[in-house]
Amino acid sequence: MILTMERTTRQRQAIRDALQQADRPLLASEVLEQAKLAVPSLGIATVYRTLKTLVAEESLQIVALPGENPRFEFAHGHHHHFCCQACKRVFDVHACPGDLSRLVPKGFRIANHELTLYGKCPDCA
Repeated sequence: MILTMERTTRQRQAIRDALQQADRPLLASEVLEQAKLAVPSLGIATVYRTLKTLVAEESLQIVALPGENPRFEFAHGHHHHFCCQACKRVFDVHACPGDLSRLVPKGFRIANHELTLYGKCPDCA
């Protein structure tokens, strides 16, 4: 197995900073928009390549919602999400209902779960 160490570039750092400052899962286009404030010449291909690398390194996780493009956030343990139906932004929810085994059919076992709440964020309410 060959380990490669990717050097930190201005582009990669701008992408990481954009994700960290957002404090919510971002679309690749949102990452580009924010990172371009630091590196105006940044392109979407570099954003996608960097996101793919950070996911492979397990620094980032993908937030996949039905019918939506994937969003990205730093991996930070088990949590859920809230999707604003007006602005389409997604926010972290740091609460969990816990054991959902009472909801599954008899004889089934839950391996894990993801929960997404839908409604309006404070800005859109």
